[in-house]
Amino acid sequence: MRSPSIGRRPRFAYPVMLLLAPTLVAGCAAGARPAATPSNVWDGPSAVATAEQSGAPVPTPGRPSASPSPTPARTDLRHVFPVRAGNVAYHPTHSVYPGTDIFADCGEPVVAVTDGRILEVSRVDRFDKRGPLGPYNGGLSVSLLGDDGVRYYGSHLSVVATGVDAGVRVRAGQQLGRVGRTGNANNVCHLHFGISPACRGHDDWWIRRGVIWPARYLDSWRKHGNRAPAAEVVAWQRRHGCPKAPTTTSGAG
Repeated sequence: MRSPSIGRRPRFAYPVMLLLAPTLVAGCAAGARPAATPSNVWDGPSAVATAEQSGAPVPTPGRPSASPSPTPARTDLRHVFPVRAGNVAYHPTHSVYPGTDIFADCGEPVVAVTDGRILEVSRVDRFDKRGPLGPYNGGLSVSLLGDDGVRYYGSHLSVVATGVDAGVRVRAGQQLGRVGRTGNANNVCHLHFGISPACRGHDDWWIRRGVIWPARYLDSWRKHGNRAPAAEVVAWQRRHGCPKAPTTTSGAG
C-alpha cells in the first residue's frame, strides 16, 4: 500500500476505527498462559528469524543480566511518535493490561521511539487460534531497549525492516518496520505499542506487551513534546520486580 505523506490525508476514517476498539482489544487480549516449554520461549536478545526458520529465535552472545537495575540510563533523550503517518488514532486504554493500539493504514512506517539498541525481533507470524497464544499474539514484532533503560515494543507488523537485527543500534525516528495485521490483530491494521522494563532470563511476554499506560506519552510525542516514561517504568519495577508469571490470563498484543 502506498504511504501518503504526512498532513495531506483526510482524517475521517479513524473515528470509525475507534468504535471498533473494544472489539479489537478484546481480541488482542484473548488467550491463556502458555506452557513453559522451549517452543514457547522468546528469550532475547534473539537472532533474527526468517520465514524459513522454525522454532524460537536463537539467543545471541553478550545479553544483559536477568534483572537489570531499574535506573534510567539517560534522561536527555529525544522521543518521537512510533508511527510516521498523518492519519492515526489510538485509544487511551487497552483491555485488561496497560498498552495502546495505534490505528493506521497497513504499510505506514513504524519508527524507533528513541535512541537505543534492538532487543528482540520476530519475523515469523506464529500466531494460531488453537494456541499457545501468549508469546505469539503479536505476530511480527520488534522491541527496542532505549538508552533511557525503557523497553519499547511494537507488534502486528506487516514487515520488519532489513537490518533491524537484535543488538543493532538505532536512532530516534529510524524505521523499524511497517504497520500490519499479523498475529491476533483481528484483521485490523494497527500497531500494538507497549512500554516496560527489559526483564530478562525467562519468557516475559506478559511484561513485554506493556506495564504502564502509554497514552500520555504518545500525546506528548505526537505534539513534538518529549515526555519521558523512564521514571514511571523505574517506579513500576521497584514495586513489582520482574514477575515470572502473568497476573492475568490474557494474551499478549
